[in-house]
Amino acid sequence: MSSPHIIVGLSGGVDSSVAAHLLHRQGARVHGVFMQNWQDDDNDQYCSIKQDALDAVAVADLLGIDIDIVNFADEYKERVFRYFLEEYQAGRTPNPDVLCNAEIKFKSFLNYALAHGADAIATGHYARKTVRNGQHLLLKGIDTSKDQSYFLYRLQPHQLRYALFPLGDMLKTDVRRTAADIKLPTAAKKDSTGICFIGERPFRQFLQQYLPTRHGAMVTPEGKTVGEHIGLMFYTLGQRKGLGIGGAGEAWFVAGKNLAKNQLIVVQGHDHPLLYSRSLRMHKLTWTLGSPPPEGRYTCKTRYRMADAPCTLHHTGNDQAELHFEQAQWAVTPGQSAVLYDGDICLGGGIIESAA
Repeated sequence: MSSPHIIVGLSGGVDSSVAAHLLHRQGARVHGVFMQNWQDDDNDQYCSIKQDALDAVAVADLLGIDIDIVNFADEYKERVFRYFLEEYQAGRTPNPDVLCNAEIKFKSFLNYALAHGADAIATGHYARKTVRNGQHLLLKGIDTSKDQSYFLYRLQPHQLRYALFPLGDMLKTDVRRTAADIKLPTAAKKDSTGICFIGERPFRQFLQQYLPTRHGAMVTPEGKTVGEHIGLMFYTLGQRKGLGIGGAGEAWFVAGKNLAKNQLIVVQGHDHPLLYSRSLRMHKLTWTLGSPPPEGRYTCKTRYRMADAPCTLHHTGNDQAELHFEQAQWAVTPGQSAVLYDGDICLGGGIIESAA
């Protein structure tokens, strides 16, 4: 039996580099692909795409594998970036990483890989996969501080079937150590941050290139004006930094937006009641097993890096569902994703419409 042909998404970071190394060491026929998905303002001032591509090529050279640079910029702009802008314009806070995975890495890239004879694709995500009774299940990564199943919840059964996550059973510290041991050029490279595939840019200046801004009042729930905002799209629920509200008392937090009046609603104190929700409504549902789980008790994350929150799922029809929490949750944000878990199994979830 011939070795499996696996195409690895080499991003130029340490995680995907080690993923490729592990598969190569196991005897797979590994081929790398660097995805170029952004080119609007690809310049040396902000964009690390050129350096990332050079790093990916250097890793492939060290491992002795071939690599291609493939441009998915049109698909990214149409399927991810357009949605990103629409959500911000509507006053919500989207999560582009979720859409990047579902639409680019595990759709455009997957289709490319299969068309080029791959048996599977692999990425550097900290997640796991197992097969039970013929079903491919998405599981949390072993490293609880790095688990990225939250960002993968929109993957469908046919996408999971071809997906490999070589780092799922590893700790980040072990990944760094492995990279250093084999002298990968990315061993000490810092983890990427910023907007998925776009990179680290001054966020406000970046958005202003694409969306008009309208200044307006920051008001308390009682209607008292306490400051001025520079555009509702620049703020998210629970935000504390950058409000610029002086005076005595506890810190100020964003508690809501009034789009009709172009007002940012702010409150004092981390534990203000308006920052907490006992339930949420979500739509645009996707389930990793291909069908909705039965109503009942599960756990949920409404943002990355939060502890699992016990909740009850209720289906309300029309591609909508409700989650009711045992304990009120802080800063549940429209536009973000609510991701459902049954133990370590990531079941899927949806986009948060509203919270109460």
